[in-house]
Amino acid sequence: MSTRAALLVGLALLAVLALVPADLTGLGVPWPGLKRYGTYILTLWLVTAIAAMGVNLIVGYAGQETLAQAAFVGIGAYLTAIAGKYGVPFGVSFAASGLLTFVIGIVLGFPALRVQKHYLAFVTLAFSVLCWLVFRNETALTGGVMGIRDIERPVVFGLKLRRAVDFYWFVLAITAAMTVVLWWIVRSPWGRAFAALRENPLRAESLGVDVRLYTLLAFALGSAYGGMAGSLYAPLVEFIDPSPFALGPSLLFMLMVVIGGSGTFLGPFVGAGIAVLLPEWLRAWETWYLLIYAVLVMVMMAVFPGGIVGLLSRFKLPSPVFGGGVGVLRRRRGHEQRD
Repeated sequence: MSTRAALLVGLALLAVLALVPADLTGLGVPWPGLKRYGTYILTLWLVTAIAAMGVNLIVGYAGQETLAQAAFVGIGAYLTAIAGKYGVPFGVSFAASGLLTFVIGIVLGFPALRVQKHYLAFVTLAFSVLCWLVFRNETALTGGVMGIRDIERPVVFGLKLRRAVDFYWFVLAITAAMTVVLWWIVRSPWGRAFAALRENPLRAESLGVDVRLYTLLAFALGSAYGGMAGSLYAPLVEFIDPSPFALGPSLLFMLMVVIGGSGTFLGPFVGAGIAVLLPEWLRAWETWYLLIYAVLVMVMMAVFPGGIVGLLSRFKLPSPVFGGGVGVLRRRRGHEQRD
């Protein structure tokens, strides 16, 4: 599939997502739209997918490890909530959240230059615990376990995004823009350098790839995605406390990437859908739904070790849409070796 065709597919998906919450019965379509809670869950899926995209960039494309994404989401959320109390516009808070977590990501990436794999995971785990302790204990700044409430939703071009559907469309537009940026990154020379870093750092360095630079860049970009997701999360829920930013949610972000398909472009969206939407669909089973959810996740991991998107790629589906830049690079490398 060409880039133009992939763009058309993306625009079609964007149009479908934009219409999902709307009542289409007046147009002769038997779809009454989503109620407020349904729209909230759909918005939460988009916000979660943005954070998962950052993890996928670090883990799936650059081959590093991170258990700190929830901490970066928390940094962005608290920064936006606190700044909003002082009248700082959301656009400024959103940009500041991305910039601050980008810088922190660079600092956190330095241990990756010396330690790898599970050792690096422990470093990011320690950072995650440190951030959670700050969120919980610095009550003068974060409100501690009582959290920060009454977080205002942004005003865009004079339009107050109080309605759930208005805020959903706003988040959808930001998600689309950030998805395009990630698409450009993984198809750019940066993306090829990340893939080389993941496959074999020593060989990449021998070919002239600045391993130090691209390791730090992967952490910085992935962390920035987490911070900007947190900046959207705060006005979405309108109340934050430390619990969503503990170690457990960071493990969940890693699980999303693995289930969706590590190193695939659509993997974070599929994984976030499994983590956010599937439990809601299973709530009809009442007390059994958590057990059913856990069993389904274990079965998927056992049957589809390459993730759901990896399973779809076996059916020869278009790799620019389902496999992202990594699949393209692997095939190109295979062709070069055969030639």
